Amino acid sequence: MNTAKPIATALLETLHIEAVNSGACYGEWIAEPSGGELISYSPASGEPLARIRMAGAEDYETVMAHAVAAFAEWRMIPAPKRGEIVRELGNELRLHKQDLGALVSLEMGKILAEGLGEVQEMIDIADFAVGLSRQLYGLTMHSERPGHRMYEQWHPLGIVGVISAFNFPVAVWAWNAMIAAVCGDCVIWRPSSDTPLLAIAVQKIVNRVFDRHGLKGVFNLIIGPSRPVAETLVRDPRIPLVSFTGSTEVGRHVSEVVAHRLGHSILELGGNNGIVVMDDANPDLVLRAVLFGAVGTAGQRCTTTRRLFLQRGIAPRITEALVRAYGQVRIGHPLDEHTIMGPLINRRAVEDMVDGLRRVREQGGEILFGGNALEGCYVQPTLVRAHHDMPILKEEIFAPILYLVEFDTLDEAIHWHNDVPQGLSSAMFTTNLIAAETFLSHRGSDCGIANINIGTSGAEIGGAFGGEKDTGGGRESGSDAWKAYMRRQTNTMNWSTQLPLAQGIEFKL
Repeated sequence: MNTAKPIATALLETLHIEAVNSGACYGEWIAEPSGGELISYSPASGEPLARIRMAGAEDYETVMAHAVAAFAEWRMIPAPKRGEIVRELGNELRLHKQDLGALVSLEMGKILAEGLGEVQEMIDIADFAVGLSRQLYGLTMHSERPGHRMYEQWHPLGIVGVISAFNFPVAVWAWNAMIAAVCGDCVIWRPSSDTPLLAIAVQKIVNRVFDRHGLKGVFNLIIGPSRPVAETLVRDPRIPLVSFTGSTEVGRHVSEVVAHRLGHSILELGGNNGIVVMDDANPDLVLRAVLFGAVGTAGQRCTTTRRLFLQRGIAPRITEALVRAYGQVRIGHPLDEHTIMGPLINRRAVEDMVDGLRRVREQGGEILFGGNALEGCYVQPTLVRAHHDMPILKEEIFAPILYLVEFDTLDEAIHWHNDVPQGLSSAMFTTNLIAAETFLSHRGSDCGIANINIGTSGAEIGGAFGGEKDTGGGRESGSDAWKAYMRRQTNTMNWSTQLPLAQGIEFKL
């Protein structure tokens, strides 16, 4: 796409991205951070977009000191007032949706429709958080002691550390930051080194909003390598909660380190998501859901559909339809409106896919479509006829590879579906009430998300997002996920002139 470079230049100017940028901010940018240089490249063209001066250990301490000071002030602002500032932030994001969405496409590689959709998620979670700011409810309980009132209340937790991944470079930060902010917390964000410009653009938008209120240090940015920056964040006892999105391997390390200092963690790790298709399913719904779930974001979502279980009666029809549909997937520059699938994030991701397909062949898988690496970071989406006992089906290869497995009975399908270490998102397509309820029951899907007649991708912000097993058990975004960002306090008020003890105990002096 020969217009990519001028589009990139215009975008960066509009979002106030410079040729060289600071990677450390507490509301004010640290002019000369000490962590060395990072270059952001577009995976679509391989072109360098800009340079970032990364943060070092001293810069981290500077940012943290301002965050600690800001927390003392921010927590005392009433929650509805904090919500008003978040509302302003959501409105500012609305103003920049087109440019920020295009930058998502340019720096991360997802198509423009998905880039815009990701920014819309930021806006939606801001709206959700505004309402939440008036609903941070605690319970009241009946005391067994006369003249006593017992209740619970929720207090701000402190500094929340957010370590986000490249595939949702701004939405995952927003899921955490918007909720944390209305809860009274401050946030330190360490984004992926693959998408630093998006973090800088968001921080510039954040700064404009908080400057209007004379506030600094509520939302903070620290771009830097795993060591020392990310590792320091994870080990820092001043951060009671770390939200980490990434691989299961790194997530285990984060969990162990944070738990060792008795901190809390929200872990959003690997997904190996499956769809079960019964013979009575609507084929049109199946095709659309699977295509979006498996090909969207070039297979680089944690909710990407990776395993498709087809009951034998419907399997030939769905398989044939998928092969035809995959042949019509237009691969190209993500800013081209006709593109369906953009590039992988970098060449290492391409190599991982190529190596994965080599092992697929070794284990007896049959490639029905695709399987080739193209120029640069582009690949073909791939369909594989697989056996349920192939070891590679238990792995998550972050690429557009879809395994097709045929089954006979519902119990068989559920067993194979659950027989993987991961447990994020799942779905079933059926018009049979018994099959649907079985899939959603205690003996059905073991995932944190289970859907009927919709795919594994496209979770709404109103529901808590996260999974079980090697997915980490974390929950972010909607429902009562806000409780992770606050500390619970149980209070008992004695309004009598006596001091009765619990359980009727009498203590005589």
